[in-house]
Amino acid sequence: MGLAIARKQRRDRARDTTREEILKAAWKLAREKGPAALTLRDLAEAVDMRAPSLYSYFPSKHAIYDAMFADGNRRIWEDLQQQSVPSDPRQRVKSWARAFVRFCCDDPALYQLLFQRSIPGFEPSRESMDIANRSLEWGREALADAGIRDPAGSDMLFSIISGLISQQTANEPGGDRWIRLCDGAVQMFFDYFDKRQGGRRDDHDG
Repeated sequence: MGLAIARKQRRDRARDTTREEILKAAWKLAREKGPAALTLRDLAEAVDMRAPSLYSYFPSKHAIYDAMFADGNRRIWEDLQQQSVPSDPRQRVKSWARAFVRFCCDDPALYQLLFQRSIPGFEPSRESMDIANRSLEWGREALADAGIRDPAGSDMLFSIISGLISQQTANEPGGDRWIRLCDGAVQMFFDYFDKRQGGRRDDHDG
């Protein structure tokens, strides 16, 4: 019994290792050609196996995208947790927004897959969305702490951030022209909602 369990554990570890290798190769190809251009043939060649063998590890091409979606959102969450947290709630939001913009600009393929619906017909699984929602919920709580409780607040802020990322990656890849606008854009967002909510905070930094 113990020997059978040990063998199964070894097989499971080997399978997990191969899945990680496939996922790593998928990201490499996505960064070279774009997520939508990923093919099973290219991916199989990158990991030295035949394309049908990939189905032993992922049931479909969309399952590979789903694993990438989960992996990308997990990395965003881990990056968020590593950021220093300013004591002022509004500076905290600015710090998060700036880090998120830079993270996505540094990895356009990840941004396309996670936030631009670049894969026709692909819908993330509920499990993968649960990972994505951790960062979203953190952002909503940070906005509430900063005095922005309007439900439209998170939608507007993400639209602003997405615009900066799109401009940066489209017009100056590898640069920081639009990244440097992030703090000012978030401050304009705060100013707008201060007026919309009927008052202006006196204790936030400009």
